Amino acid sequence: MADVKILGAGLAGCEAALWLAKQGHRVELYEQKPCVYSPAHKKEGFAELVCSNSLKSDRIDSAGGLLKAEMRRLGSHLLPIAAQCSVAAGGALAVNRDEFSALVTQAVEQCENITVIRQEVTEIDTENGITLVATGPLTQGKLAEQINRMTGGKKLSFYDAAAPIVTAESLDMEKVFAASRWGKGDADYLNCPFDKDGYEAFYQELISAERAPLHDFDGDGEVTVYEGCMPVEIMAKRGPDTLRFGPLKPVGLTDPSTGRRPWANVQLRRENKEGTLFNLVGFQTNLKFGEQKRVFRMIPGLENAEFARYGVMHRNTFLNSPMLLNQTLNLKEYPNVYFAGQITGFEGYMESAACGLLAARAIHARLLGEQPEQFSIGCMVGALLEYITQENKDFQPMGANMGLLPPLETRIRDKRERYAEVSRRALEALEKSIRYDK
Repeated sequence: MADVKILGAGLAGCEAALWLAKQGHRVELYEQKPCVYSPAHKKEGFAELVCSNSLKSDRIDSAGGLLKAEMRRLGSHLLPIAAQCSVAAGGALAVNRDEFSALVTQAVEQCENITVIRQEVTEIDTENGITLVATGPLTQGKLAEQINRMTGGKKLSFYDAAAPIVTAESLDMEKVFAASRWGKGDADYLNCPFDKDGYEAFYQELISAERAPLHDFDGDGEVTVYEGCMPVEIMAKRGPDTLRFGPLKPVGLTDPSTGRRPWANVQLRRENKEGTLFNLVGFQTNLKFGEQKRVFRMIPGLENAEFARYGVMHRNTFLNSPMLLNQTLNLKEYPNVYFAGQITGFEGYMESAACGLLAARAIHARLLGEQPEQFSIGCMVGALLEYITQENKDFQPMGANMGLLPPLETRIRDKRERYAEVSRRALEALEKSIRYDK
């Protein structure tokens, strides 16, 4: 009998299976391909990379590079495989996708402690044994229906248009002011005030900016979204005053630099309790990333904004993890059921694999009857784990970014030097959290 059942042989499932098997645990890994394919997947192999062959930066002074350094220390099995089939991509880790999938599949199938079962799973056993669900952001069918029932309908599943997030340190605080409308509240929002000319110039660029094409599995380009998450560029095309009377309404605010109400006003809301990240309120978007950077930097105070996450629009299925998951990545109401990968809100290929590692290590501790590791928010995996489990009524998936980490006590002006020091500190913090060998 298996010690752990893992559903899904994507990056999270394979990373978890290989790590647990190396610790001596018996794993049953269920993969629905080739019996059933999701709308995104086309091939039988495991760890299929759908949208890109890039696994992001490998430089230690970047968020992606730091995440990979932490994963190596945590015992990643996928990163050494990626290195075997890497292709030239500057400072990024890019792979031959077919070779990567083939090598991961081979490693899993040849591992003596892993039994691969190729069939669709339609039901989770919540009572007997431990199950790790790593079925990805396109989880569907009866399994998705059961997850929805188990989570009390608190799972989100729709065409999701998410707003960009910027780092606090990149804002021009001489142009931005803290205030709540009509002086109510504790000035929880930051405000970016437009004058008339500035707004009209911004509006023209916004309605003419280029949108990103949707993937085949997202629809044909004309999908229906909830009115509450209408892309800002679509809303703007309803007329030049639509935003001014909607998400950019200036009523109840006074710009301290002029003593008058702004012509239009963009509000920024804290994305994390540390206040290092801010969300552009009402700016759900499907613009291309380069266009977002160009157009949204026209907003007063955001001229040099650093984007921790660009806005995206895609079909997505993910848990409302802050309400549902413990920091050990198991459900609060069903402690035998763990989740890993993008379904938890870890956004990105490497992030998904990292989440699989974290879930595997938590399961390992439980099987040994020991207390789980507690990862510091000073390291990237700990910060991501904190992000998806801390209270957040506007929860959206998040990838690795330096804005998740606490700022340095001493300011370093050069960005690369600053991030290199943040990474050094993060790896120190990780080392203190690790209890188990690779």
